[in-house]
Amino acid sequence: MTATAKRLASVQEYYFSRKLREVAQLIQQGHPIINMGVGSPDLAPHPEVIKALEQSLHQPKAHMYQGYQGLPELRAAIANFYKKYYVVGLDSNTEILPLMGSKEGIMHISMAFLNPGDQVLLPNPGYPTYASVTRLVEAEPVYYNLTADQQWQPDFEALEALDTSRVKLMWLNYPHMPTGTDVNVDTFDRLIALAKARNILLVNDNPYSFVLTQKPQSILSRPGAMEVAIELNSLSKSFNMAGWRVGMLCGNATPLQAVLKVKSNMDSGMFYGIQQGAIAALKADHDWFEGLNLIYQKRRRLVEVLANRMGAVYDPNSVGLFVWAKLPQGVVDSETFIDQLLYEKHIFITPGTIFGSQGEGYIRFSLCVPEATIETAIKRFES
Repeated sequence: MTATAKRLASVQEYYFSRKLREVAQLIQQGHPIINMGVGSPDLAPHPEVIKALEQSLHQPKAHMYQGYQGLPELRAAIANFYKKYYVVGLDSNTEILPLMGSKEGIMHISMAFLNPGDQVLLPNPGYPTYASVTRLVEAEPVYYNLTADQQWQPDFEALEALDTSRVKLMWLNYPHMPTGTDVNVDTFDRLIALAKARNILLVNDNPYSFVLTQKPQSILSRPGAMEVAIELNSLSKSFNMAGWRVGMLCGNATPLQAVLKVKSNMDSGMFYGIQQGAIAALKADHDWFEGLNLIYQKRRRLVEVLANRMGAVYDPNSVGLFVWAKLPQGVVDSETFIDQLLYEKHIFITPGTIFGSQGEGYIRFSLCVPEATIETAIKRFES
C-alpha cells in the first residue's frame, strides 16, 4: 500500500465521526440511545426554501455547472441580508463569496494564507476543525485561553504579551461555540486594534448569531473591521439547512480574491437548486426566526432541568444551539462522565475536552432534540 502523507500524522479522525459509530453500534444492539451530542438542526427550513428548490429543477440551467462565485442573485441576497440584520454594507460583486458550507471555508482560508511554519491563534475551547486544518496545511496552532472567570472573552493581557511575529491568522467565533457566550462588541474592537497593530488577519466564524440571541451581530459592523477581518457565516444552524451545505465568506475584496483562487480549483460551483433555496431562506422575515427561538427556548428549559438532575451548572444567559455546563462537583473527567452516561442512561452528550484543554470539566448538550425526547431523558434520572 502507498504510504499516506506525513500531514495525516498531525490529525486524528474527527471526534463525532468516531464516536457516532459507537453510538450507532449501541442502537443496533437495541439500546434506546438519545443523541444530544450533535448540533444538527432537526427542524425544517422555511417552506419557501423547499418551494424554491422544487421550482428551480425545471429551469434549463439547473443541471449545468454553476459559477465559482455563486449566482449573482445569491450574492445580492447575502448583501441584503447583511444590510438588514447586521447593518453592514457589502459589494455583492467583490465582498461576498458563497461557499459549500463554512467548514470548507476554514480549509480554503488556511490554504490561501498559511505557509508551513506560520502560526495561527486559536480559541481554547473552540471548534476542533480550526486546529486540524491548521495542522493539515503544516502551520502551527497557538492557543489563546478562554475561561469562565473572564466570561469566555480573550485575555488581552496574555495576547499582548505573545510573540506574534509568525502569526498570520486569528480565529474567533462569537457567538461562541461551545460555551454559548454572546458577542461582546468591546472584544471585537480590541481584537481589531490588535490585528492592525500586529498585521494579523482576523476570521470570525459566525453561524449562531440568530439562535436565542437578542440582536444578531457581525464583526464587519465594527469600525476598521473591513481592513483586518473577514467573516464566515452559514445557513446550517440559523436556517435549519445543515445538510444543504451553504455558507458564505464576507469582507474585503483582496482576501476574498485570494480564497477564490483556492476554491475555484477545488469545486465546480454549487448546485443551482440549492442556491435558489438559499436565496429564499435569506429572505425570511424576523418573525420566522422568533418562531424558531420559541421552540429552542422551550427545549433549553428542559435541558436545564436535565442538567440540574445531573448536578451540572450552566449559564442561563448563554445563547446558540447548545447548553455548556460544568460537571457536578467532584467530577473532573468529562469523557469518563459522558461514557458512563451513555452506557448507564443511554444518553449521548459531548465532552468538553474535544474543544480543547479548557473544556475539561465541562459537557455540552445540543438543543437539536424534540421536547418529548428531552423529557424522556429527564425521566431516566427518576429511576
